Amino acid sequence: MTEAPRCVDYFFAPMSPWTYLGHARFVRIAREAGATVRVRPMDLGQVFPVSGGLPLPQRAPQRQAYRLVELRRFADRLQLPLNLQPAFFPVKGDASSQLIVTVDELDGSDAALALTGAVLAACWAQDRDIADPTTLADLLHACGLPAERLAQSQTPAVAAACQAHTQAAIDSGVFGAPSYVLDGEIFWGQDRLDFLQHQLGAK
Repeated sequence: MTEAPRCVDYFFAPMSPWTYLGHARFVRIAREAGATVRVRPMDLGQVFPVSGGLPLPQRAPQRQAYRLVELRRFADRLQLPLNLQPAFFPVKGDASSQLIVTVDELDGSDAALALTGAVLAACWAQDRDIADPTTLADLLHACGLPAERLAQSQTPAVAAACQAHTQAAIDSGVFGAPSYVLDGEIFWGQDRLDFLQHQLGAK
């Protein structure tokens, strides 16, 4: 009897630089393991208050400074382009999250993962505004996805689906982005992908 593929819940924020740094590696690891991915953008503005997290501007100066050091280290190690101070950051993630959720529902998780990668790169490598409908329309086109997805994403039902993902993150004990949840176990941060890869390969 063929075993069902393992499933990873992928909780992320579309404006998270750490999600950007880990996205391509995560997608590759999941595909190589034959795992399915549930694409779950979440609202960190709701996750932080119930998990002890602080928005970036409220963190101590030492933590903010060290964050920039670590971002540069990882970007250099991974050989990924990264603007440490993008023109459009902080930026609201509601519109891009709703678009990703819509694409996931109508076009499948592979398309949603491709769009997620495009959104992340737009923010952190291309200095584009991921809250701007024009940017999102361009990203849809670049990913070969239907233009009507943008209008389809702007409904109360899609907003409710995004809220459900955020609640699922909270219920799962997630407190930061990205978080990968496999069999109820949380792997927080793109620097934990080696552990996730090992767990996916475990029998």
